[in-house]
Amino acid sequence: MLNVDRQAQDILTVRTTGHGFYDLTRDASSWLAETRISTGLLTFFVRHTSASLTIQENADPDVRADLADYLADIAPEDPGRYRHGIEGPDDMPAHIRTMLTQTSLPVPVADRRMLLGTWQAVYLLEHRRAPHRREVVLHLLGN
Repeated sequence: MLNVDRQAQDILTVRTTGHGFYDLTRDASSWLAETRISTGLLTFFVRHTSASLTIQENADPDVRADLADYLADIAPEDPGRYRHGIEGPDDMPAHIRTMLTQTSLPVPVADRRMLLGTWQAVYLLEHRRAPHRREVVLHLLGN
């Protein structure tokens, strides 16, 4: 049983260059090492409705490319398909892709390290074509 008596919070700022997967693992790990919390639960939360989070393979970039292609097939950029278009033809598909993925992720922590698998990394998925400044809240509960 985990006794939660401390918490820490910070915001990672991610500058994206358009569609893609942006690895948050190194930045989150560096922040985690600076906290005084050894064991607990780290939650990632993205503060946007057209970007999302995933834990995915970090070794073969073809996995991420295939996943991006799949999301593009499910929610294509087709202006005639959607009512919402005020922010551009890539905005409504971005909202759909976010709905199908996740806006928050819990990751267990021990010895000030995320307990990710050997081939896992935490990614921000940018679903828009244009560059954006994205914020991901890191919230750690533990002791």
